[in-house]
Amino acid sequence: MTIVLGANQYGKAETRVVRVSRDGDTHEIRDLNVSVALAGELDEVYLSGDNASALPTDSQKNTVYAFARKHGIASPEEFALLLARHFVSSQPTILRARVSVEEYAWDRVPVTGHSFVRRGQEIRTTRVTHTDAGTHVVSGLRDLVVLNSAGSEFWGYATDEYTTLEETRDRILATAITAEWRHGGDASTTWDASHAAVRALLIETFAGTYSLSLQQTLHTMGRRVLEEHPGICEIRFAMPNKHHFVVDLEPFGLDNPNEVFFAADRPYGLIEGTVLRDDVPSAEQAWW
Repeated sequence: MTIVLGANQYGKAETRVVRVSRDGDTHEIRDLNVSVALAGELDEVYLSGDNASALPTDSQKNTVYAFARKHGIASPEEFALLLARHFVSSQPTILRARVSVEEYAWDRVPVTGHSFVRRGQEIRTTRVTHTDAGTHVVSGLRDLVVLNSAGSEFWGYATDEYTTLEETRDRILATAITAEWRHGGDASTTWDASHAAVRALLIETFAGTYSLSLQQTLHTMGRRVLEEHPGICEIRFAMPNKHHFVVDLEPFGLDNPNEVFFAADRPYGLIEGTVLRDDVPSAEQAWW
């Protein structure tokens, strides 16, 4: 039996960087959490402890801060592209760089030009994977919480001896959307505008779809994104079904015509799926 070293990568995870643009009295703020992962000719680092090919993770962290100062942060995608290309071009032993970014949004408080309030729990995400052979950009969002109080059914499903769920023609449909979408080609996208447009379309489609299942809603949302954004190749979803159960109020002499619910946080159904163009080559390396 021969034992060999398999696929490997290393990097600096979760470098928090806040960049304030102080142009005049009205400031702009970008609040990012940046993770870097590098791969390449690194076998000897693992096999013998020879670190000659390893750029320290502390240097990677410092690069994030230096680039925030030198280049600013126009968007998470643009910042991730700058970093990924830098690590591959500047380090001869690094053949692949993946830069993942979470952005925490702040809304301006109109009292001053320098006051902000954090926007809920939703997080904007970006993943850039770069090699000499090409660059892949995946944009996304996490924990976009949405709810329809009507316009949703669930019935006609398979049953077995353990089924207790009752069919319903009127239910609350709620989820926390995690979505990631892959851009095609060497995208020269206006990243902030593109992200805002996709986000708005996801919300609009969720709200406007009469749902017979969360799976059907997922597919409808993905299809609309691809129909209206030809530069996007595929979109992947993870959508927990945030169950709302009608509370039985009969013991208290009260009716409950679908007005009072118990919101259960677990266990929950987790619906996942990918919607993609069949004429675009797959690129699993974009999701590493």
